[in-house]
Amino acid sequence: MTWSRPGRAWATGWGRVAAHRDRFAVITALKDRIKRHWPPLKLRTILFATLFFVAALPGIGAVFLRVYENTLVRQTESELIAQGSALAATARAMWPGATLADPDPNLFYPELPRIDLNSTPVLPERPAPSGPARPLDPAAAQAFAKLHPVMGVTRQTTLASILLLDRTGRITSDGMSYADLPEVRAALAGRPDTVLRRNGDYRPVYALEWLSRAAAIRVHHARPVIVDGKVVGVLLFSRSARTLFKGLYDDRGKIAFGILAIFAMLVLLSGLLSRGIARPIEALSAATRQMAAGRGSAPQVSPTAAIEIQGLYRDFGVMASAIDRRSRYLRDFAHAVSHEFKTPLAGIRGAIELLEDHDETMSEADRRRFLANAGADAARLSALVTRLLELARADMTPHDLDAVTLLAPVIARVADAMRGEDFGVELDLADTLPAVSVPEGTLETILTTMIGNSRQAGASLVRVSATGGDRVALTIGDDGAGISEADRIRIFEPFFTTRRAEGGTGLGLSIVASLLEAAGGAIRLEAADGPGTCFTLDLPIAEPERMIP
Repeated sequence: MTWSRPGRAWATGWGRVAAHRDRFAVITALKDRIKRHWPPLKLRTILFATLFFVAALPGIGAVFLRVYENTLVRQTESELIAQGSALAATARAMWPGATLADPDPNLFYPELPRIDLNSTPVLPERPAPSGPARPLDPAAAQAFAKLHPVMGVTRQTTLASILLLDRTGRITSDGMSYADLPEVRAALAGRPDTVLRRNGDYRPVYALEWLSRAAAIRVHHARPVIVDGKVVGVLLFSRSARTLFKGLYDDRGKIAFGILAIFAMLVLLSGLLSRGIARPIEALSAATRQMAAGRGSAPQVSPTAAIEIQGLYRDFGVMASAIDRRSRYLRDFAHAVSHEFKTPLAGIRGAIELLEDHDETMSEADRRRFLANAGADAARLSALVTRLLELARADMTPHDLDAVTLLAPVIARVADAMRGEDFGVELDLADTLPAVSVPEGTLETILTTMIGNSRQAGASLVRVSATGGDRVALTIGDDGAGISEADRIRIFEPFFTTRRAEGGTGLGLSIVASLLEAAGGAIRLEAADGPGTCFTLDLPIAEPERMIP
């Protein structure tokens, strides 16, 4: 089957998607497996483990000092290269018959270190020179006699072993040969070379040297001495590179003090975190369980707790107060509902008992009167149930943060619907009113309930005015009989009504207050100033970015 280019591209893309999906499935399965086997850990355990890991980082970092150790070994090679270059130039200057010329100042031949502890093989210890001793090249012997004091002073300062070999690889001091060593062969061929060899004289001195890879190794560097383009001799250097652990051992007291200081700080931070986070959370958890069991209260905030934990305590206190208020509200509400339902139910039950006991002897007028009373009580029960559902819906209505409603059109629409031949609604609205953050349906329900209450209270005129600002103040007043001073403090209580005989349930203002509270607003009864009743509704305005253009 032959694939076209788009077909191949589609197949490749689909294959990548499938591979990505399989990889994601594997990762998801691995995460699920870890979650199933993950042990439950206390907060203080997690905090201590985190701090302990941080405290152990210097020790873990000591393992990675091997990278630094490799750098030190390469630095040792660089030092031997520098020493060899200087001594080779000195030997060339002292070599009998050498022709010296000033080097070109524009030419440079940098020589970089080549050894690496990770890849360079470590050769056996340098063997003893082979014999028998033979006479040296006279020029080499003459140069050695001049160079020997310079080599001695250099050895005293650098602690490096320095040997001068002639052009056949024999040591100028005793005539023995090192011509078979690979680094010497390379130098006799005109190439400087560096190798790593075991140090047979090594004996551990410091306690931590077993961690070092370079402790038992010496760096060997062979450098040719070139005179007039010919190799006339070789400088052979060797030096140990144990600077790292020698420095660690020399500073062992400071390092031990640092470790003790770190662990002391660890204990201090653990106690601080325990008092600032773990203990307050445990106390808050205990208070939560007590509150769930129906007892207890919000605990006191510990002064050592973190700022976020103190904020959590304050939020818990607010939640506990809200739960307590809600519990009292539900308890009082249940008592009120029970009281309100008992009266009509008792009337219905009494009417039924009378009809059952005296049905044969009861006159038709009495029968109709008892049935009418039972029907009125049943109607009141139906009205109570409807109003209770509305109140529950209002209490559970979440605040719509995105709600934006223009106030004037809603007020005008409700006013037109409520006006009648013997009932008027006057509007006094500011020219520019900001949009409010109250859903339009909620606002219509509130206005309809408030104006309807005024009409049922005997008012013939309702005045609605609104002014803007940081919040919108919506005032609703009427010319009715007003509310007595004794009833004003109970006006927003559920089931409180002065029109029980007319079928009032006493839930209208409670529903309005709940709807406003859910929307972030409030309602208050203004002080009596003449006849009638006046309420002020405080409405939140919409945020500018949500304003309707």
